[in-house]
Amino acid sequence: MIYESVGTNEPIRQGDIFSTIPRVRVPLTCLPILDSDSSTKRTTWQRVVEDNQGVVTAVLPVEPVDAIVITQDCDAAREEEISFCEIRPFEELEPTAARSLKARVSAITKNARRNLKWFYLPPDPEFGFHRAGGVDFRCAWRLPRTDMEEYRHLRLGRLNHVAYDHFRERLAHFFRRYAYDEWYPLNREEMEYYAGQSEEPVDRYPWQMP
Repeated sequence: MIYESVGTNEPIRQGDIFSTIPRVRVPLTCLPILDSDSSTKRTTWQRVVEDNQGVVTAVLPVEPVDAIVITQDCDAAREEEISFCEIRPFEELEPTAARSLKARVSAITKNARRNLKWFYLPPDPEFGFHRAGGVDFRCAWRLPRTDMEEYRHLRLGRLNHVAYDHFRERLAHFFRRYAYDEWYPLNREEMEYYAGQSEEPVDRYPWQMP
């Protein structure tokens, strides 16, 4: 498919796919931190900031997830940390894809041009991808580079040149996309029609008011 093998000792590069790397979840409203006597108390991050506690030790859930490297090659070779995006089951990113073969193909092709929040990864058992997945660009975090170099054996493979070129452009488009209300240039008449067709409430601009 769209993947290629990677030797264990090869440098980490953008587009490398890792299995079961740690993702930490931080509950800001109920944060379990350790006191000086090693007992645990729950507080909020706001209280930690207000009390000017500085560095605190917290007990946090760590989840093993699949992820892809988004750091550029030159930075992945020398910076202190490497950035990853989580890989999730494709049906979670595009629920309509589970309805039928037609819906799945439409999601992979047409929806991919409209939805810049994910990048499709097809299944390929040869590389350990037993179900369709997608890179969730909204979920990114960093891990120490030197540590990850010790865990290169967790790398399943990397994107081939066709997929990598596409991935790099999708990644760039996601982080430089400009959010705007698509209906802002409509006149009153056009706005009436648009609002009537929309499934969600639409906030009108002053020039669109009845």
